Amino acid sequence: MKIRALFVFSILILIHSASVAQISVYNKANTYYENGQYYQAIDLLRDAYSKVTDNDIKTEITFQVSECYRKTNQPRKAEMWYKKAIQKKHSNPVIYLYYADALKMNEKFEDAIENYKEYKKLVPNDPQGEMGIKSCELAIKWTENPNGYKVANMKFFNSKESEYSPAFAKIEYDEVYFTSSRDGATGDDTHGGTGLNFSDVFTSKKDKKGNWSTPVPLGENINTEFEEGAISMSKDFNTMFFTRCERHKRDAIGCMVYQSKKRNDEWGKAEPVLMVDDSIIIAHPSLSDDELTLYFVTDMKGGQGQKDIWKVTRTSPEGDWGSPESLGAEINTPGNEMFPFIHDDGTLYFSSDYHLGMGGLDIFRATKENGNWKVENMRYPINSTKDDFAIVIEKEKERGYFSSSRDGDDDIYSFVLPPLKFNVEGIVLNDKTDGPLANATIKLVGSDGMTLTNETDDEGAFRFMLRPNTDYVFVASKKGFLTGKEKETTKGVTESQTFSAEIRLSSIAEPIELPNIFYDFAKWDLRPESMVALDKLVETLNDNPNVVIELRSHTDSRGSALTNVELSQKRAQSVVNYLIEKGIQPARLRAKGYAATMPKVVDKKTAAQNSFLTEGVELKPEFIESLESEEEKEIAHQVNRRTEFQVIATNFQPKN
Repeated sequence: MKIRALFVFSILILIHSASVAQISVYNKANTYYENGQYYQAIDLLRDAYSKVTDNDIKTEITFQVSECYRKTNQPRKAEMWYKKAIQKKHSNPVIYLYYADALKMNEKFEDAIENYKEYKKLVPNDPQGEMGIKSCELAIKWTENPNGYKVANMKFFNSKESEYSPAFAKIEYDEVYFTSSRDGATGDDTHGGTGLNFSDVFTSKKDKKGNWSTPVPLGENINTEFEEGAISMSKDFNTMFFTRCERHKRDAIGCMVYQSKKRNDEWGKAEPVLMVDDSIIIAHPSLSDDELTLYFVTDMKGGQGQKDIWKVTRTSPEGDWGSPESLGAEINTPGNEMFPFIHDDGTLYFSSDYHLGMGGLDIFRATKENGNWKVENMRYPINSTKDDFAIVIEKEKERGYFSSSRDGDDDIYSFVLPPLKFNVEGIVLNDKTDGPLANATIKLVGSDGMTLTNETDDEGAFRFMLRPNTDYVFVASKKGFLTGKEKETTKGVTESQTFSAEIRLSSIAEPIELPNIFYDFAKWDLRPESMVALDKLVETLNDNPNVVIELRSHTDSRGSALTNVELSQKRAQSVVNYLIEKGIQPARLRAKGYAATMPKVVDKKTAAQNSFLTEGVELKPEFIESLESEEEKEIAHQVNRRTEFQVIATNFQPKN
């Protein structure tokens, strides 16, 4: 019995020791996790996962590993571990949100939408579920419809390590500073949160042939054993603001904005700019063109979410900075807003993982309208489903650089918006025959003051190049025809485009029918729907100020001749009265009622609309009576009931 008891006691000791060892392994891993050392925590957590037998702890470790992969920007591994956490029924519903985020970053949009819906069902008050669904829909739409930017990987700058946060170092844009963790950096340690080598500021210059030099680190006054990067330059490029992150106690990384001045092409000793006691992160500086405002990123109290964009101001370029001020809820969100860049024109560019975007960090453009910020996603291909951030743009052109993890590690990409190209290809047609009108004169008039004149070719075609943000009128004229016009605009058009224009000219040798002129039965008052066609006639008369016209009203052959004459005359006069009210001089107008004395001769358009009518046939009473059905007869009578105008003079001299 004593031997058996001793054996059982020994087993219990071993079990207890094993349990203590398992807890010890997990506690060590959890310490790294709690301190934000996510990259270092991954292997420790996975080791603990393989050793721990407690299902609750295993489930929690699964979630923590997922979080580590998410926060070190490894979406494919994050997707796998979040899926495992869901299978283990982790109690925190946020796993569906983060799982969907990972799926979206991996371009699995349909699966992502399903998990956003699940999160929305579990946490209906959180807008991120609905926002995630919309972001997937937008990502699909924007990818299929790029916005015109041309993007290229800057292989001259990039290495197998991370490169990001470019900044122009000269006004000629032929030298660039950027952040890199490549070999050659001063710091030889690694960041526990990202697993990357400590970064330094590097520079590359472009020669006269357009080739970039091999990047080299800046001097020891900028780069140290710690992390440096995220640069902003003064407008004379002699003052640099940058981020330095030093390792503090318990491996925490604290960041501060530093300033250095250039003397004799050498950067001086860097000094801290902003001292804020209640935060360990002050980073990503961006200096305004007048050097009176410094934008930066911080997690200090009083913000909207995790990391927000704030600013400090001063009254002169050499003055002291005032108190920090948040940019508020129009820019900042419950998520992360980072990497601000303030353009010389006052536009603020920044990255966010919360504003509606394609996935990860997206780059946004914010402009002031009536004192408020209007935020706009820069869309694909500037943005992708991965992290896109730290943009810098030239003063005069829509050209510059930004950072992205779309191909794996962070790299620097160039972008340019090619000049918009607009053209119009048009044709001038005979309105009655649909035939092309050769040698018609086309005059282009732009709202910018540009005027051009051309002629149509043998096919009646014409072509003009157009300018951006301009309204245009194309006026067509030809002897024997009324002048016609068409309008087009390039205002608000963000992509190159060729417009189509069709201008129809009416011959003055024949009556011109006014479509859709309606009266009530046996009345001559114009119905409201007639006004649209008559307003077009007003425009035609204004475009042809030298013509005099006769307004002709026709009835069908039914009813007494005397009644039809009186009715048609009053109807013609009602049209004349309307035109006079619209400013047409009475001397240019004649009213004449023809009753049923001028039956319609079927033209090409009328024949195309009514298969029982043949082009060239005159709709006399005997012909109408020969038609097969009452419906066909009624249509023929209706064709005869019409309002026309005929040009009777072209030498009218308008009064001023």
